[in-house]
Amino acid sequence: MQAVSHALSPQAEARSPLTEDHAIEIWIARWLRVRRVDLVRRYGCDARRLYEIWQEERFAGSRDKALEAFAARFPSLVDRIDPGPHVRISRTPHPDQLPLFY
Repeated sequence: MQAVSHALSPQAEARSPLTEDHAIEIWIARWLRVRRVDLVRRYGCDARRLYEIWQEERFAGSRDKALEAFAARFPSLVDRIDPGPHVRISRTPHPDQLPLFY
């Protein structure tokens, strides 16, 4: 059995940390339905960095800038996307719902 290497490619290692321009491109890629794994490979980052961008914990305001850029590049697709922030859904049951199962 071969060992699986989780090392970054030389191109990914040479890349600098994510910038606001990267954040804008990541938003646009999300709206174009680029797979998360492809974004991780492209930017050589951990998937958590993408969620930080999509939840606007990093690069606040990048979503609005990306929406302007998206509208300029893809005007026919603007009405087909959901420009809202990424919302994580909790998998833990809400405490008010527990009595429903007793």
